[in-house]
Amino acid sequence: MTREHILELLKDVQDPVYRKSMVELHLIKDVMVKESGVALSVILSSDEEERKQQLRQHITETLQKEGITDVHIRFRAMTEFDREEIARKGAPAPQPAKPVVTDLLADGSSTTFIAVASGKGGVGKSTVAVNLAVALARKGKKVGIIDADIYGFSVPDMMGIEDRPEIVDEKIHPIERFGVKVISMGFFVQDNAPVIWRGPMLGKMLKNFFSEVEWGEIDYIVLDLPPGTGDVALDVHQMIPQSKEIIVTTPHATAAFVAARAGAMAVHTNHEIIGVVENMSYYAFGDHKDYVFGRGGGAKLADELHTQLLAQIPLGAPDNHPAEPDYSPSVYKADTEVGGMYLEVAEAVIRKCES
Repeated sequence: MTREHILELLKDVQDPVYRKSMVELHLIKDVMVKESGVALSVILSSDEEERKQQLRQHITETLQKEGITDVHIRFRAMTEFDREEIARKGAPAPQPAKPVVTDLLADGSSTTFIAVASGKGGVGKSTVAVNLAVALARKGKKVGIIDADIYGFSVPDMMGIEDRPEIVDEKIHPIERFGVKVISMGFFVQDNAPVIWRGPMLGKMLKNFFSEVEWGEIDYIVLDLPPGTGDVALDVHQMIPQSKEIIVTTPHATAAFVAARAGAMAVHTNHEIIGVVENMSYYAFGDHKDYVFGRGGGAKLADELHTQLLAQIPLGAPDNHPAEPDYSPSVYKADTEVGGMYLEVAEAVIRKCES
């Protein structure tokens, strides 16, 4: 492992002000590779504590994937001399900060919405939504997730969240976990009680999730839609005409056939489908793969919807232990095989949305 190798591994870490690789801008400095690990310095153009923690997590997890367990990071604020050096090297001028729009649906909001949909329940749609949101945060993005599956809310439990949001100055402050801000109907019902509401009430609750929550600056909102094409899914499509969409299916031909209906709704409401995720694609044991639910459904669906197959996720669950301080039942660690697959999906989403 050399200094050059470390910088190559970190080339995707972006500066939030210059919107360019921090390695290219020479904002990652003093890289020292020792037998015990790696030490480096990071120069911050935006000295926000939240940004600092995201960078620490992103850099640490990236290097840990390469087997570097001891990562020491020093942060310092950018000086005027640093800015002049960047300008002399021909870097673009600093971009104005994105406006912070409290209402995510208001004009001027720069948030990108990614709706995760499926034709039917039980295909792992919420698992995909949660892990995509966490992967986007691991890539240095500011991310929120809205559990819009109001009848079948599950995101707080899947992420290991036990706290509830606070209301400050008449605004709901979302719970943050794994670098993702989370809001869910599950926070507002007692003892897992059923939600017995009609469509208009659900639509009003969803609108509150967009306008009455103190999201702060958010790059991506991941929406875990209810399965199928019912009232709530239709409300979301109508509220957020600019939303992009990912369709989740299993490889079974019937599941893919049903998922095509969710894709048809997206097309009908002019939502861009950015890809298909085939979940439960196979069960792996050793070098052998057992295709429990058949093969080919995800690729066939992607062809029908004129989009790409983003990933084929194996059947399984994270090997997380309840004694771990950051335990969650459903979030894969970045250094696992499936965690790496979700990072690749996040990279594809970022390329699609920011190119």
